[in-house]
Amino acid sequence: MLENFINSVRNIFIVPELRRRVMFTLAMLAVYRIGSHVRTPGIDPDALKQLWETGELQRSLVGVLDLFSGGNFKVVSIFALGITPYITASIILQLMTVVWGRLKALQEEGELGRRKITQYTRYLTVVLCAVQSFGIAAWLKSQATGLGPLVPDAGWSFIPMTMLTLATGTTFIMWLGEQITERGIGNGISLIIFAGIVLRLPSASKAVYDKLIEGSTGAALGVIALLIAMVFVIAAIVFVERGFRKIAINHARRMVGSQSIPQQQTHMPLKVNMGGVIPVIFASSILAFPQTILGFFGGANAANAGPVKAWFIRFAQELGQTSHPLHMFIYATAIIFFTFFYVSIIFNTDEVSTNLRKSGAFIPGIRPGKSTSDYLSDILTRLTTVGAVYLALVALLPGILLQGVQFSAIPYIGETIDSVLRQTPVTSWLTTGVGLQFYFGGTSLLIVIGVAMDTMNQIESQLIMRHYDGFLGPRGRRLRGRRSF
Repeated sequence: MLENFINSVRNIFIVPELRRRVMFTLAMLAVYRIGSHVRTPGIDPDALKQLWETGELQRSLVGVLDLFSGGNFKVVSIFALGITPYITASIILQLMTVVWGRLKALQEEGELGRRKITQYTRYLTVVLCAVQSFGIAAWLKSQATGLGPLVPDAGWSFIPMTMLTLATGTTFIMWLGEQITERGIGNGISLIIFAGIVLRLPSASKAVYDKLIEGSTGAALGVIALLIAMVFVIAAIVFVERGFRKIAINHARRMVGSQSIPQQQTHMPLKVNMGGVIPVIFASSILAFPQTILGFFGGANAANAGPVKAWFIRFAQELGQTSHPLHMFIYATAIIFFTFFYVSIIFNTDEVSTNLRKSGAFIPGIRPGKSTSDYLSDILTRLTTVGAVYLALVALLPGILLQGVQFSAIPYIGETIDSVLRQTPVTSWLTTGVGLQFYFGGTSLLIVIGVAMDTMNQIESQLIMRHYDGFLGPRGRRLRGRRSF
């Protein structure tokens, strides 16, 4: 297996076109990383570093935004918004095709319609950048540490300058992603997020090593348990991402000229996680929306606000704490809802049934038409249920392991549950976590593994098309990627 992998890597640089695509992709990712070191003007870097050292931001939704931005939000670089506005705009446009007939018609027009939808996506991205950058600028302007305010000279020009800088940075990232998709290898947007997460691996590994060497025996056991859990999570993600249900499809005997082609049987693969990581990203964006609105008020204090405003501020603050039960409940519910909603859009059982009937294909034992649509819908519902629960668990369990759950925040019974769990070491970690700030949560692992599988699948397809062995060798099974962003 290792020999086949080494030969495949060597073959990548033997094929001229594939070599150019890979080198172009690496060059664009290098440009992205260079831009990550260009900071937004007007912010005190020492005060910003002290603000992040408290650890409160890493445990909130701000830490999630920093994850998707590849660490750019932590230093407030020109790429602080990352590619999240573009992803959110793409998802919104896909969802709008269900309720807006014009978008549905454009989607069915082919290449011209897709170009028009892409243009609308870019316009919506700029609008979302303006809204989010305004909230971030107002939040930065209101923050202060022991070293002084985050923005020493907070004049009237700071907010518009920050909005222009962050919006321009996101637009440039969007252009880089499109260039990688068109002229490189793999999906550009996915690879940009992938690169931002993977580049944290050296610092994360060093933090784990220091905790293992310098910590106490209990801390070392916690690190070992965390690493073991991460191995099992990675194995589970790979297993589910490659899982699919085969639907037998028979093609009726047909005449081509004077030749009769006999009946053929193929399979329609339905993936367990057909929605990929998109439901998780969209759920995270929805949960971050109250935080954005709160930034408009500069992170106002609930004690100095009216009843309605105070309630909203407390709600946004509780929703921003990833260990709060309210956040976990809404996050899991949003992931499950968007998984079903997104899968229903990208896989329309009525259209699939109609296409099968038009091509003379059918499912054995199932009547064409509505019966086929109902049969596919029933299977898709069961697969999507498993996929939605899987996404929710992957997104929540690492956070529970690292930070625990604030059971005391549950009304009426929360204090009792918290006191019972704290009595024994076996269950006390559920309330406090293992005491280690690790950089790879469930969402990041899902993105890294999914993008890696998808990119390897595309490279392998290019090699096999040019009569070279893929990563699994001449007798290996084809890698199955997943749907990109």
